[in-house]
Amino acid sequence: MLGRAVAFAWLGLMPAGAALAEPTYTMLGFDDLNGWAADDHQAALSTFLNTCRDINDPEWENLCAYAADAPDAKAFFELFFQPVLIEDGEPMLFTGYFEPELRGSRTRGGEYQHPIYAVPDDLVPGQPYATRRELQEGDLLAGKGLEIAWLADPVDLFFLQVQGSGRVKLPDGGGLRVGYGGKNGRDYSSVGLELVNRGIFEQHQVSADVIRNWVNDNPEEGRELLWVNDSYVFFREVSEVPADKGPLGAMNRSITTMRSIAVDPSITKLGAPVWIEKEGADPLNRLMIAQDTGSAIKGAQRADIFYGTGDQAGRDAGRIKDTGRIVVLLPIQRAFAKLPDDVIE
Repeated sequence: MLGRAVAFAWLGLMPAGAALAEPTYTMLGFDDLNGWAADDHQAALSTFLNTCRDINDPEWENLCAYAADAPDAKAFFELFFQPVLIEDGEPMLFTGYFEPELRGSRTRGGEYQHPIYAVPDDLVPGQPYATRRELQEGDLLAGKGLEIAWLADPVDLFFLQVQGSGRVKLPDGGGLRVGYGGKNGRDYSSVGLELVNRGIFEQHQVSADVIRNWVNDNPEEGRELLWVNDSYVFFREVSEVPADKGPLGAMNRSITTMRSIAVDPSITKLGAPVWIEKEGADPLNRLMIAQDTGSAIKGAQRADIFYGTGDQAGRDAGRIKDTGRIVVLLPIQRAFAKLPDDVIE
């Protein structure tokens, strides 16, 4: 979700900050998309309609208006869009993300000692604020009424900040939802990479469960480990989002399980249809909608698939580190404008 540091970045399994080459654009046909004819295009169209009205662009607004008139979904995409393969020299990497469900309370007490904070009034976006250690060790935010809820597990709080949104199950059986509100302007450091650098694990051994278990088995060292990451995420309550809807993505609309992906918005327009061909143990050919972003999602061939809510979704998302390709569906005129002049002539 918005502001989220995606899984393989915080695990330390991918480089950060590398310079990317200027994107190149290759026109494809729908016959070039593996599995295109077999997909559920109506499901993709429904997801597209969730956010297309929010694209502030006349060409996209016209497409959205037509899509709302319930056309044949497959024909709609084939008639008005052109598949475009955008590349920048980097290999494709798919990862997965999810919305965690955590145990918590509206009030502090007993095992519930780890606060989910709302955005402080004195936080200035883009400027450095207190570090994670300073916020958790000191009383900088005490007495300001910023506690949205209290969690039972400090590692849950850390992972909640990684994912950027979550559901909190309350002791009385009720619940609340939180979404990304802001961050402290500090650089993210990978705790997974730190464990590797300390010689505790090999890189291929690091996973969310491994980090969680190590922190729980080594409470004092575990707390210090999490403090290696200066970055800290603040939240807002979004309990008005219906329980049957996904969390809010970067377009401030609910995202859809297995139909929404996070992309690099400097390359792929948020709200655009994107065809994915994910390889690996569970291949997936599917039309997705680009409705989210993430701190680690940089480059033309980089995408994060939303796997849903809860523990099973987390396990499914955590297994994804696959190659393949993504092909953006651009409005036809917009697509041809990307062609080099010598090709057009």
